[in-house]
Amino acid sequence: MELSDANLQTLTEYLKKTLDPDPAIRRPAEKFLESVEGSQNYPLLLLTLLEKSQENVIKVCASVTFKNYIKRNWRIVEDEPNKICESDRIAIKANIVPLMLSSPEQIQKQLSDAISIIGREDFPQKWPDLLTEMVNRFQSGDFHVINGVLRTAHSLFKRYRHEFKSNELWTEIKLVLDAFALPLTNLFKATIELCSTHANDASALKVLFSSLILIAKLFYSLNFQDLPEFFEDNMETWMTNFHSLLTLDNKLLQTDDEEEAGLLELLKSQICDNAALYAQKYDEEFQPYLPRFVTAIWNLLVTTGQEVKYDLLVSNAIQFLASVCERPHYKHLFEDQNTLTSICEKVIVPNMEFRAADEEAFEDNSEEYIRRDLEGSDIDTRRRAACDLVRGLCKFFEGPVTGIFSGYVNSMLQEYAKNPSVNWKHKDAAIYLVTSLASKAQTQKHGITQANELVNLTEFFVNHIQPDLKSATVNEFPVLKADGIKYIMIFRNQVPKEQLLVSIPLLISHLQAESIVVHTYAAHALERLFTMRGTNNATLITAAEMAPFVEVLLTNLFKALTLPGSSENEYIMKAIMRSFSLLQESIIPYIPSVITQLTQKLLAVSKNPSKPHFNHYMFESICLSIRITCKANPEAVGSFEEALFLVFTEILQNDVQEFIPYVFQVMSLLLEMHKNEIPSSYMALFPHLLQPVLWERTGNIPPLVRLLQAYLERGASTIASAAADKIPGLLGVFQKLIASKANDHQGFYLLNSIIEHMPPESVDQYRKQIFILLFQRLQNSKTTKFIKSFLVFINLYCIRYGALALQEIFDSIQPKMFGMVLEKIIIPEIQKVSGQVEKKICAVGITKILTECPPMMDTEYTKLWIPLLQALIGLFELPEDDTIPDEEHFIDIEDTPGYQTAFSQLAFAGKKEHDPVGQMVNNPRIHLAQSLHKLSTACPGRVLSMLSTSLNAEALQYLQGYLQAASVSLL
Repeated sequence: MELSDANLQTLTEYLKKTLDPDPAIRRPAEKFLESVEGSQNYPLLLLTLLEKSQENVIKVCASVTFKNYIKRNWRIVEDEPNKICESDRIAIKANIVPLMLSSPEQIQKQLSDAISIIGREDFPQKWPDLLTEMVNRFQSGDFHVINGVLRTAHSLFKRYRHEFKSNELWTEIKLVLDAFALPLTNLFKATIELCSTHANDASALKVLFSSLILIAKLFYSLNFQDLPEFFEDNMETWMTNFHSLLTLDNKLLQTDDEEEAGLLELLKSQICDNAALYAQKYDEEFQPYLPRFVTAIWNLLVTTGQEVKYDLLVSNAIQFLASVCERPHYKHLFEDQNTLTSICEKVIVPNMEFRAADEEAFEDNSEEYIRRDLEGSDIDTRRRAACDLVRGLCKFFEGPVTGIFSGYVNSMLQEYAKNPSVNWKHKDAAIYLVTSLASKAQTQKHGITQANELVNLTEFFVNHIQPDLKSATVNEFPVLKADGIKYIMIFRNQVPKEQLLVSIPLLISHLQAESIVVHTYAAHALERLFTMRGTNNATLITAAEMAPFVEVLLTNLFKALTLPGSSENEYIMKAIMRSFSLLQESIIPYIPSVITQLTQKLLAVSKNPSKPHFNHYMFESICLSIRITCKANPEAVGSFEEALFLVFTEILQNDVQEFIPYVFQVMSLLLEMHKNEIPSSYMALFPHLLQPVLWERTGNIPPLVRLLQAYLERGASTIASAAADKIPGLLGVFQKLIASKANDHQGFYLLNSIIEHMPPESVDQYRKQIFILLFQRLQNSKTTKFIKSFLVFINLYCIRYGALALQEIFDSIQPKMFGMVLEKIIIPEIQKVSGQVEKKICAVGITKILTECPPMMDTEYTKLWIPLLQALIGLFELPEDDTIPDEEHFIDIEDTPGYQTAFSQLAFAGKKEHDPVGQMVNNPRIHLAQSLHKLSTACPGRVLSMLSTSLNAEALQYLQGYLQAASVSLL
């Protein structure tokens, strides 16, 4: 694409269409942009538009499109074509920083993100002048530019907070510190001076405080991995200024908005974070500053109101106290009983209250409420911070703290009892306090794993939780119902099983509650209870104990999906999946109605898939229905195909990318249920599965390979007779996969199925070409994974076609090639093969080479006979060689660039491990002994003399053991 006005005009038209709400206009425009994004100059056209377009909406759209383009294509993935040509890359890096700095804030943010994505790949090696370019802009004195630099630096350096330590990382951070630490400190001091100069100018203060927030964030990132020498030497400057900013109050920076945090709150929150980082990690160096920070932060907590805008500040301030109180050498600051009482009374209890804002979220923004409360994304909530502080204090002062809070809990419960309908919030706070007091250690999978011995959880459950859940109406006091259900969920390991069994019908009835939070919690609690394990790893709650509730459980779960706001509720769908898994054949009578409802749901969500977890559990539930029913009645597979194929066809025709990998997995499961034929409905689809476009998406590869394997296992002869013209297409897929380091194992899965199942004559003409392709790949890029797969393949080939056929095909490619493969690949590498079936295939294949290949006994190959036998005994007896060369460690992990659909394996569509050797050989060691016996009968004396002169003594001892076990001897 040329950088011409005509192309700019075309691009503008298509960008406009991508904003159209009508999918008929929007989709083709998106497809067009996708089709041209590989062209040279495409990103430069976007940047030109973003700079020169007269329409703001086009500028913004171009900046977002550009950022997503960079996200998808900048990373260079091994074995895949470079998606952005080198000249475009150079031009982008040369222009993007000045362009970002001169753009309005909305666009600046998008370009800043794009710079950090490029930086993650190219900085510092391939973009050495980025830092200098940024630091030089600090001198400009223009804070719009300075903030652009700070924002970019923040998005570039914030990854230091969660990277693993490595020499490479240290080198990069050192480089950044050398160039950036001093200018950042000078900028910090200058900005603070400007704040006092402009103390009465509201608009100037807003810009300056935005800079201070970014500077404080950069301080956190640059100090996270270790305490840099520079910052240790300049601690006085930073900490004194941080402390004075914490105590600063400027009326001009206060906001009237009760929801949105203002600049002052955001800055103080970040400073609390920075102080907590130093208190936790660098306590010795930070000690002189700690007391004044504790005082300042304590005063902040006591004087800050309950409004939502202060939530982040308050939670960060409490987190600071929590991190300080669990360090042994700050213990003395908290020892005094009055201090503890004061913390409990003034900080913890007020921040555990359920506020009007929480109630609003509970009712109107339930999804966000659930995410914060259940999934622990409540990191920034006051309640979560107060809870962490309780845990921190309990580390050294469990007795006194439990004592203080027990009094509070009792008085709150008494208040509630006086007038439940008015005082229900007191009980909510009491339950929250008990929960935070009692839980010492918690995991998502098991709930509470360690509890405070001083709290009687079962007694509290029976007296205060159960009565709420037993009340006749499921819709009164929804917050308390949700608290009660959450209590069961959290303390499921501490509450005795009989109490859990009493709770199950109560939870089932709460699936009908109108409140989204209540019925979601009920579904989640049931799902967690069904996964609990009892003795011998069986589920704690059995299908027999659930028998009386099966019908009402399934009815209420599916009804809950029809409640307003829960049509795609992932917790309900996960509970449906888990119920099927637990109840097994008890669900069979309900399957016809269940599969109809699941299919209708699938059809509805396929129009616009937006909830990945919901979709995943829905497909898992479909797989479970199929498995459970067809296990009892294999003929039922036809009725599932009837129910599902119409929807599947629609999904494939409309190219619903998110669902296609799932559809292939379910189809594999169904096809594998058929005995020995492929129904015509599947054969009609077969040619479409070989279309290259399907194989372009990495997420499709594993399920498509498995589906093709199912076709080959069930109907190789049908393919050979009715679709022989498709065999080159099948081998084309293998050729594509084998060329990629990430997918070569999938290519071997396919090839192994072709060799194992296709009639020999149908692949005869292609065999030599297959081997040539494999050798080319071996020469170009030999990885451990490839070698392991290659070894399994040649041994499977040997089992299927005979050892002589293997020797002949190698030697037909190049004379003496067979000996080279034995000497250079099989003998030295066989120890690397892993997996029982794979080892068995290799053992049987090598046995055939040793005993059924005449050239091994009377040509120059004979010298390899003993080393090969020794390698085979090593495969049986030595530990697996799992060493991997350094440069290969990250080959298997291929990041799916951008937002292509990644492959999600369905657990309940799992494939049984297939053993191609099967019953033919049960014990490969005995098989070796019997085969050697047969060989020695054919040529008496030869085998024995070779063994006695050359075989290592230890190997010989093992071999004698095999011969004894097989009750045979060598002649």
